[in-house]
Amino acid sequence: MTDTTVSSLGPRSILRNLWKDQRVWLTSALILALLALFDLQQAIESARFAGAALLHTAPYLVLSIAIAAWAGATGADNLIAKAFTGAPLLMIALGALAGGLSPFCSCGVIPLIAALLAMGVPLSAVMAFWLASPIMDPSMFVLTMGVLDLEFAVAKTLAAIGLGVFGGTVVHVLARGGALSDPLREGVGNGGCGGARVRAPKPVAWRFWTDSERRARFARTARTTTLFLAKWLTLAFLIESLMLAWIPAETVTAVLGGTGLMPIAMATLVGVPAYLNGYAALPLVGGLIEQGMAPGAGMAFLVAGGVTSIPAAMAVWALARPPVFALYIALSLSGAFAAGLLFQLWQFV
Repeated sequence: MTDTTVSSLGPRSILRNLWKDQRVWLTSALILALLALFDLQQAIESARFAGAALLHTAPYLVLSIAIAAWAGATGADNLIAKAFTGAPLLMIALGALAGGLSPFCSCGVIPLIAALLAMGVPLSAVMAFWLASPIMDPSMFVLTMGVLDLEFAVAKTLAAIGLGVFGGTVVHVLARGGALSDPLREGVGNGGCGGARVRAPKPVAWRFWTDSERRARFARTARTTTLFLAKWLTLAFLIESLMLAWIPAETVTAVLGGTGLMPIAMATLVGVPAYLNGYAALPLVGGLIEQGMAPGAGMAFLVAGGVTSIPAAMAVWALARPPVFALYIALSLSGAFAAGLLFQLWQFV
């Protein structure tokens, strides 16, 4: 934005643009400012808690940022195109595996999905990828391992792939009966930037540092990923500090604790409106588990929230017709409940 453009905007427009660009950082600052105004000691404790938590997760942050930057610089994410060739059931399995393991960011997944559907790739395979992708990726795996533990990270990965296979199989059965023949809304289907990756996938350049353009892409991705993770984790740790300070442990235990079906069902439903962001949710769930949340309920919360979070749901709504959107939500919630239940049962094996 140039100086001339800024000068032509009124104060209200400038504030609106500032809020749009920096709303996460401004929210964190607002939380600390309000705390300092009404409870200075808690403001100090929350800032100290967030700083210590960021330092604790720093090694995992560095590794996750390096993975994301490497994937963008080498073009390794182009390999995703190879997951959508073959027999329908094989495509479902590969689509779920690709979704659960791929380094795609949220802005890259949606145009790719539009491109796949427009090119005639079966909705079953696309749905498998669509369901698995928001739940897990290499960076998320590393951070989950750091914030929670390795067992939770592996289980969440398996939940992502399992949900993709489950959803893709259900769609495949429905499609064989003649349903869901026209999944996209009118005017959707050119695929955007994601379509090029499928139509003409470029070769992967593993030695990316020999190319100045790829080196610049590595630096650009590392910078944007660092800022993205820093702002969301800072907000998450601040909220976690308040949650630990203000929410009685017995309340958490009463609502989301225990080993029955109700805590998992509650966490599945609560995950829809309460989910902030995949990275932000991890420390929140960690804090809740420390206060008595059942591990299965934590898994259900993460899976349901990841797939049905407002950004992900809005993207699905923008691309797909209402029946496909409704099926997406139904598969998400039922799959999240099943993942939480299986993870809870695993704790007693």
